[in-house]
Amino acid sequence: MTVTRGEGPTHDSDRNREPARDLQRDLVKDLKGEVQFDDYTRQLFSRDASMYAITPLGVAFPRHADDVAAAVAAAAAHGVPVVPRGAGTSLAGQTVGPGLVLDLSRHMNRVLELDADSGTALVESGVVQDQLNRAASPWGLMFGPDTSTSNRATIGGMIGNNSAGSGSVRHGMTIDHVRELDVVLSDASRVRLERVDEAERARRATRSTLEGALYRELPEIVRANATAVAEGFPAHWRRACGYRLDRLAREDSVFDLAKFVVGSEGTLAVATSALVDLVPKPSRTVIAVGHFTSVAGAIDATQDALACDPAAVELMDRTILDLSRRKIEYAALGDLLNGEPEALLFVSFSGDDEDELLGQLNRLTRLWSRHGHGYHTLRAVTPAQQSSLLKVRKAGLGLLMAASEGTRRPLAFVEDTAVDPVHLADYTRRFKEVLDRHGMTAGFYGHCSVGCLHIRPFLDLADPADVVRMRGVAVEIKDLVAEYGGVNSSEHGDGLARSEFNREIFGDALYDAMRQVKRLFDPDNVLNPGKIVDAPSMTENLRDAALPPAEPLRTRLSFEVIGKGAGSGPASADGSGAMRAAADRCMNIGLCRKAGSGTMCPSYMATRKEEDSTRGRAAALVKALSEPDPRAALGDERLHEVLDLCLMCKACKSECPLGVDMATLKSEALSHYHDSHGVPLRSRLFGSIRLLNRLGSATAPLSNLPGRSALLRRLMDRTVGIAPARPLPVFVRHNLSRWFRRRTPATHPVTQGTVTYLADSFTTFTEPDIGRAAIRLLERAGWDVRLESGVCCGRSSLSKGLVDDAKNKARHLADTLSTSTEAGSPVVGCEPSCLMTLRDEHLSLLPDDPAVKDIAGRVRQVEELLVEAVDDGRLRPREDSWLAGRTLVYHGHCHQKAEVGTAATVALLSRIPGVSVVELDAGCCGMAGSFGFESEHYDVSMTVGEDRLFPAIEAEPPDTVVVATGVSCRQQIFHGTARDAWHPVQLLWEAVTSD
Repeated sequence: MTVTRGEGPTHDSDRNREPARDLQRDLVKDLKGEVQFDDYTRQLFSRDASMYAITPLGVAFPRHADDVAAAVAAAAAHGVPVVPRGAGTSLAGQTVGPGLVLDLSRHMNRVLELDADSGTALVESGVVQDQLNRAASPWGLMFGPDTSTSNRATIGGMIGNNSAGSGSVRHGMTIDHVRELDVVLSDASRVRLERVDEAERARRATRSTLEGALYRELPEIVRANATAVAEGFPAHWRRACGYRLDRLAREDSVFDLAKFVVGSEGTLAVATSALVDLVPKPSRTVIAVGHFTSVAGAIDATQDALACDPAAVELMDRTILDLSRRKIEYAALGDLLNGEPEALLFVSFSGDDEDELLGQLNRLTRLWSRHGHGYHTLRAVTPAQQSSLLKVRKAGLGLLMAASEGTRRPLAFVEDTAVDPVHLADYTRRFKEVLDRHGMTAGFYGHCSVGCLHIRPFLDLADPADVVRMRGVAVEIKDLVAEYGGVNSSEHGDGLARSEFNREIFGDALYDAMRQVKRLFDPDNVLNPGKIVDAPSMTENLRDAALPPAEPLRTRLSFEVIGKGAGSGPASADGSGAMRAAADRCMNIGLCRKAGSGTMCPSYMATRKEEDSTRGRAAALVKALSEPDPRAALGDERLHEVLDLCLMCKACKSECPLGVDMATLKSEALSHYHDSHGVPLRSRLFGSIRLLNRLGSATAPLSNLPGRSALLRRLMDRTVGIAPARPLPVFVRHNLSRWFRRRTPATHPVTQGTVTYLADSFTTFTEPDIGRAAIRLLERAGWDVRLESGVCCGRSSLSKGLVDDAKNKARHLADTLSTSTEAGSPVVGCEPSCLMTLRDEHLSLLPDDPAVKDIAGRVRQVEELLVEAVDDGRLRPREDSWLAGRTLVYHGHCHQKAEVGTAATVALLSRIPGVSVVELDAGCCGMAGSFGFESEHYDVSMTVGEDRLFPAIEAEPPDTVVVATGVSCRQQIFHGTARDAWHPVQLLWEAVTSD
């Protein structure tokens, strides 16, 4: 067995420099799309969602099929391999390689045609599955294969892998839905692959081209190996392995090269567009969720489920359930479960007849009850009941990855086997015996309906002993699945993880026939070599083995990383090992590349660039922190460019299943960048925002004049980079602090104790009505309100990388609150970014400060206290307020969503009599504090808002009330839609006092 270390982030950076320069020159000349050969881009594309890493020579971003052909021609001329890539979410290493990576997702992502009558769609390879489904939905259609990665997986990638998903028991695999493929062959010729009859095949075979050779010689390969083709493929139908010669051997007088290349992992051709079949989209789905005391018990119940004709049968074990409860994004599932199940079985029934679906569900519950399967069955009939169930089910991989400890991760190497479901229970029992014998634990989830379980053992591949154990298990499982007539790769493909076993799996004759296929299509081995045939050992090019020890680096922030990994260095507050481990938690599953839902990652949604995704930035930081001098590397201009468009929205902290906290990582990186380059004037100004806003309030209305002068706005643009198109905040002279000092004291009886209201650096001086409403409501609710208005929380300093300044502000505020407030009394506020800083970033700044810990534990949302007051009858909103009968459309603040969620705000709005509350899933507003004010960021800021938020608000009638908790959100909403947004406490005050 060969065990080798993969190419590390900085290894071999000078290798092949001359060929790289020559190839780059030709590509720049020949392509319309971008070409990038810098070290950081190469690092970003050295990984996919597998356990492998190979640094490519460079990356090209084709704009169309002609670009793809030009890139293949140039690479072939220079003897450089080509690695086609979609979303880079491959689990077996298909999309990493040493040559030229072609990112087909950035530009080639259009739905070209959709024919509802024929039920087909013509799409470019970079179209995302959910994007296609959104386009097809108005016609009641969808793409059949339903992968858990549907919000970022590209159709081209699904074709490369022959992906399937949860609905494959009904809809089969991608190969079953491809009609035609437009491809670039290894000689850079462009051809269309499609189903042809024998006469047409013979006609095309006369061509003196590579295409002609395919039509001439492939039938000969099939005929010469007829016995091997008939007997060598695994018996189970769900195959994503090898080259599908069995498809060409069918006796139906047709020759279909389009289906033949599906699952070939980019080794035979580069698909540029595809004509795919669509299937009817069911109008209704009902779900039964069986609760079981063991995984074995859940699997035993599968046969009863299959007897009821389900659309899907999915397993999830206790490991993933427990992890989901720790994440705000997925925690709602826990509220629905009965007891503490060791496993859940999700059985879905889909169709258009609700009575029929409910009949299937009832039949299943009766069968399970009769046969003693499970102890409870949850019935989820409405979309609202199903949403949290489906969210967790689709996030199974990511949630399991969240259990990683340093470089000990749940790895994909035996996760894609499948057997006939009849054998699944016995097969799984024996599978577990193999793991037990090797002392391994694993997470279990997957598709019981088709006998495919994604079992991922925990291993540390930075430890050579674990590498040996991994291969030993892979060999045993490969042999075990063969006993049951199953397949080693059932939807994730062969890649680097399983290709080395293909000779044993298929036998010498069939494997040699596949090698002939590869040589026929690709005689010079240009297209993604080393996959499916002639592959290296599965233990080569391992990602975690490649990282060198992290060099010492004192960090200003504390990085809380689960566990310590040998490959990531010590997880300590004063070592780069901790910071690198925080970035290296990313396993490239690509949820940050989604669009159309959630918040992460707003900059990627705006640019569609890999480097503007959370995982792209994480990979760049891993590279910098692996350099011999990480301090100098953190000052690198290219790294700064990669980090620049991060809005620090913190969505990755909650939506990324692995909790990669890019906002904190960027703050730390910026502080080191400033060490090397100095602090820009604009950063100093925004870092001192409380002082500026206080001065602006004190000098109002004169301070508001610059916002009205085009000349002064242009001057601000040239001198400090403030976008002239962005409206400036309007300062209010009678600010919150002044009002509080001069007002008549409240006369309401104090029944609840003392609460401290944090007068933030923004609304205090520009929207004091919000603070007034909150304080008045709290006092009516029986609280004695203390105003803290003299100290900044440091949020703005952190956003500009002024970490030392933020630390001083955090210490001052914590000391002030700790010494001047009653022990245990709550601290509340109306600006989520400031309030959440006390319970999050302050702990990273001063992890050992008892005052910081005390205050962090006392932070509560003001909405929580007000909801309690309404429910207790201490506040009584009027039934006849002007809000009654209105719709309230609510947009949550990113930091609030990331840290505590929006449930308290929605609950408060729902307490207003007569209103209908709609919470928008509109992502980040794009403002992000100072980000949207900065000249170079203004366009991206507006693009983010225009993606979903602005259209959602513009679609509302004039009498709809727009609600937003964040000051930045309200500013952006007004700028982008000319609609005023209210803070929730303002509306409650209106409801309480309305005449």
